[in-house]
Amino acid sequence: IETVTYMLEGNVRHRDSLGNLGIIGPGDVQWMTSGRGIMHEEMPQRGPRGIINGFQLWVNLPAAQKMSQPRYQEVVADSIPAVEKPGLKVRVVAGEFEGTRGPVTEIAARPLYMDVTLEPDGEFLLPIPAEHSAVAYVFEGEGLFGVDDDGQGEFVSAVNMLVFEDGDLLRVQTGMGSTVRFMLMAGAPFREPVAPYGPFVMNTPEEIRQAFEDLRNGTFVQP
Repeated sequence: IETVTYMLEGNVRHRDSLGNLGIIGPGDVQWMTSGRGIMHEEMPQRGPRGIINGFQLWVNLPAAQKMSQPRYQEVVADSIPAVEKPGLKVRVVAGEFEGTRGPVTEIAARPLYMDVTLEPDGEFLLPIPAEHSAVAYVFEGEGLFGVDDDGQGEFVSAVNMLVFEDGDLLRVQTGMGSTVRFMLMAGAPFREPVAPYGPFVMNTPEEIRQAFEDLRNGTFVQP
């Protein structure tokens, strides 16, 4: 699998069996590809207001890449590009929005990963790429989602998640007195069997049993 950690407030100290260690701070992203095996630990720490706030997403790998070399893509807040216009700010971690590409690349699922903020009377418009599954996780405020040409849509407030279909045109609007902030996440499904259990995501139950056997035998993490 791959894990995507995106911090809003507070930080996460981490280290792993490959000798990597560091801190994921507010606005930072860590995109970790576990591949053939890595032992990884995290310790969240509260921010100045005593709050920890952020997201961690698990991203599947296709069968052909499950035994790939583990790697990190560490992205600090200042290196994440943002598209800003009246009433709208989009931080682009992965994928592309209005010609701006995110710094996370070479991911099998061809993902979109964006932090979207709409101020009053704002609008966000993005075609969901063909053959992609997409969700919007609303975690602050409220807005009108899935707006059609007649101005009709679904009014959604925090905290809720919406699921969009292949090729949808995602249009989000806010009124004069409202703001909304949401994470937009999309990726191309691999259309393979999925067998999740504990920290492992494989294609078959037999592969899960083998992963646990390797872990017990001390052969799970390979040099």
